[in-house]
Amino acid sequence: MYRTLFSLVLSKLDPERAHHLAFLVIRAIPAVGLGGLVRRFTAPDPSLAVEALGLRFDSPFGIAAGFDKDGEAVIGLGDLGFGHVEVGTITAIPQPGNDRPRLFRLIPDRAVINRMGFNNRGAGVAANRLLAVRRHRRRPVLGVNIGKSRVVAVEDATADYLTSARALAPVADYLVVNVSSPNTPGLRGLQELELLAPLLRSVKEVAGEKPLLVKIAPDLTDEQVEKIAGLAVELGLAGIIATNTTIARDGLVTDPAVVEAAGAGGLSGAPLAERSLEVLRLIRATVPADLCVISVGGVETAEDVQRRLDAGATLVQGYTAFLYRGPLWARHINRGLLRLRRSLVEA
Repeated sequence: MYRTLFSLVLSKLDPERAHHLAFLVIRAIPAVGLGGLVRRFTAPDPSLAVEALGLRFDSPFGIAAGFDKDGEAVIGLGDLGFGHVEVGTITAIPQPGNDRPRLFRLIPDRAVINRMGFNNRGAGVAANRLLAVRRHRRRPVLGVNIGKSRVVAVEDATADYLTSARALAPVADYLVVNVSSPNTPGLRGLQELELLAPLLRSVKEVAGEKPLLVKIAPDLTDEQVEKIAGLAVELGLAGIIATNTTIARDGLVTDPAVVEAAGAGGLSGAPLAERSLEVLRLIRATVPADLCVISVGGVETAEDVQRRLDAGATLVQGYTAFLYRGPLWARHINRGLLRLRRSLVEA
């Protein structure tokens, strides 16, 4: 049914408008009292639960940062079957993001190009909203992803991140430092070790006992990935999220004119899958077994998720395939994981 709706209606709409329409429906699930009913249909089987970061995740599959930028639909996303919801990216200073249009579908590639630019209402507003979310008895694990405010110079980035960390660490189950979006000028440069180390050390101090992770780009070299993984271990971080979107455009089947018209931005979806998996394997070969590694990028099916888990991911996230699979995506993933595990036992 959703495939038909997407083909006939949603694919004809501006992608950002279509996202907002879907978002309104997701927010409405708990607002109109349908959460309990929906969960009876979507809740993950208890056997899928994962213990990580000192937390219990009902499923290894969660929604990546970018889908719910301000933490407005956390409960509804949990009701749909996601084991965790990572909100953001949130910045200390409210910002509208880049000019529209800034979200583009590459349907033949099952991919998206975005240059949203961290549009959000700021850390203070988000902290107040998430405080209420934390009190909800039916909430999923809540991750909070923070980034640099656009108007802040790179040399002042640490202070900017610390403002967000002070506001948001108390309301998060885990905190993520995003230094890998291609849509904020200068941000990816913070992945250089001489800049990244003092930034993470400072945020970790403010975060206190709250698990702190760093999110990295797929466009790093293998050597850079290994060095950042080593730094995460050295600093005592709780984990690494790999990967963010890519600036590469290799191997796309979409008409090159369509890709060129979309312009700059981060590419996500199926074309990112293999590099994301490569980075996961590099990290897992570098870090201790107990370090949390969250794999994201090009994940669409239960088989994709299981492949990441088999490669050493502690948890897996998705986002882009929601546009192509619809609101029952997490349910399909969770049912598929259960089926794969049962077939393995029977074999």
